[in-house]
Amino acid sequence: MQPFEPAYLRAHKRSELREKIRQALSIQSDCTLCPRQCHVDRIAGETGFCNTAAMAVVAAYDAHFGEEAPLTGRHGSGTIFFTHCNLLCAFCQNYDISHQGAGTPVTDEELAAIMLRLQRQGCHNINFVSPSHVVPQILSSLPLAVEEGLNIPLVYNTGGYDSVETLKLLDGVVDIYMPDFKFWDADIARLTCDAADYRRIACQALVEMHRQVGDLIIDGQGIARRGILLRHLVLPHGLAGTPQVMQFVAEKLSKNTYVNVMAQYRPCGRAAQIEHLGRSITSEEYNEAVSQTKEQGLTRLDQPKRVFATW
Repeated sequence: MQPFEPAYLRAHKRSELREKIRQALSIQSDCTLCPRQCHVDRIAGETGFCNTAAMAVVAAYDAHFGEEAPLTGRHGSGTIFFTHCNLLCAFCQNYDISHQGAGTPVTDEELAAIMLRLQRQGCHNINFVSPSHVVPQILSSLPLAVEEGLNIPLVYNTGGYDSVETLKLLDGVVDIYMPDFKFWDADIARLTCDAADYRRIACQALVEMHRQVGDLIIDGQGIARRGILLRHLVLPHGLAGTPQVMQFVAEKLSKNTYVNVMAQYRPCGRAAQIEHLGRSITSEEYNEAVSQTKEQGLTRLDQPKRVFATW
C-alpha cells in the first residue's frame, strides 16, 4: 500500500488552495456559505444565523477519545470545537457552545497552531466540529499549518446542513466527511432547528460528500484515512425517521457506508419543550433502529458506547 498523503497537501502543492481561499473569503461579504443564506457582510462585522463575523471562534480543542473507533485509535481524534452553529438544534448536547457562544475568536495563525499542537500530541486526525459556518477560516489557516508540517487527515464533522456550493470548495481538501443525518420528517426538523428543508439539504450534501471521498477507507491499524462516516442519532418515538434515512443511504450513497447509529440522545437544551423529546431513548428503541439499518443492507456499523435509561 502506498504511503497516505492527505488531500490538502496535494492541493497546496498545486496552488489550488489559494483560489479556494479567495472564493470562500469573498462569499462572506454577502454570506451564502450555508443554506440559511443570510446575505450579511461578515467581513464588515455583521452576523447572521450563526452569529459569527470574520473570525472563527473556538470553544475547545483536545485529543478526543469518545469518537468513532476509526477516528479515535490509540491516540485520539484532534477535535476543534467551533463556537456557534448553522443548525442550532434545540436538544444540542453542546448547548453552551452552539447557542450561548462560549469560546474565543482566533486568527488564522492561531487556528493553524492549534492543528499543529494536536498533531504533536499524536492525534490521528484534525476533527473540525461544527465547521459549516467557518469554512473560509479553515481554508485560510491550512497553508500556514501545512508549511509547518501538518500531514494528518482532516475530518469535516457536520450536522449535515451544508451547501453543495460550499462543499465543492472543500473538494480535494477534506479527507473524511462525518455528517449527521438527523431527521427525515420536515415537521421535526422545523420544530427542533427551524430547518424544515433539512432533509432536502442533507440529501444533496451527502451525495456531494460521497462523490468527493467515497466509502470510508481504514488502514491496517484500524485508522480512517479517507471517505464518509455517517452519524444518525436515534430519537425517542422514532422521530429521527431511521428507516427512511437508511434507505436513502443504501440507495443513493452505498451499502458499504460506515454508519454510527448513535444511542446517546438525552433531553439537553430546550428539548423538554418539544413533545416526545423530553426523555432519553430506550434500549428497545435503539435496537429497533439498528435492525432497521441492517435491513437496508448497511452492516459497517460503529459499536455503541452508551448506557441506556430504562423506562
